[in-house]
Amino acid sequence: MTKEEFKRKTNEKGLVLSDRQLDQLDTYAVFLKEYNEKINLTAITGYEEVLDKHFYDSLLGFFDLDMKGSLADIGSGAGFPGVVLKIAYPDLHVCLIEPIAKRCVFLKELTAKLELEDIEVINMRAEDYAMENREVFDYVTARAVSSLNILIEICGALLREGRYFVALRGMNGLNEIKEADRAIRTMGLNVEKTKEEELFDGSKRVIAYLKKTVKSPKKYPRKYSIIKQKPL
Repeated sequence: MTKEEFKRKTNEKGLVLSDRQLDQLDTYAVFLKEYNEKINLTAITGYEEVLDKHFYDSLLGFFDLDMKGSLADIGSGAGFPGVVLKIAYPDLHVCLIEPIAKRCVFLKELTAKLELEDIEVINMRAEDYAMENREVFDYVTARAVSSLNILIEICGALLREGRYFVALRGMNGLNEIKEADRAIRTMGLNVEKTKEEELFDGSKRVIAYLKKTVKSPKKYPRKYSIIKQKPL
């Protein structure tokens, strides 16, 4: 995906990025490639692939939403989708939750370089953070992190009533959603809709919008060792 193709595709989806926002994404791509030589952040560092498989992919689930309020990105890693969403929606308060300290250093350096404000980097396991910050976010999301039923227990606990966990999954996503039905119901969520999207290279994505309809039971989330051993 070239830069012009990226601009065209985002415009078609209703997201018109300013020159400053596009410059921030360019700076992000360059910094990611440079930093990746120090620590392994991603196997994808070529500019056009980054535009498609990281930046556009990060935005796919959010074009149709009113992106205001607060968002938590679980297992943010190299900043996808959280940092990309902050660039695209500057008024959004973003919390990047990442358990690996080296990646947190990268995220802090990146957000400073991009001159982003109202964005936090939290070096904690997401379930531990959720125990202390229950039901405070308008949006929670995670990309390429863990199995869905594990994520639902953690993300559901962070999410306030009436708001959305946006689950970004691969081509097997519809089956994963069916298999996670018990976890979805237990955490007070409801699958409002799902959609299938396609990247510029033809890769398939499944995005599920799980709306929180009632408060989650206070005993969740559990410690990760228990979640993994006995997922909902």
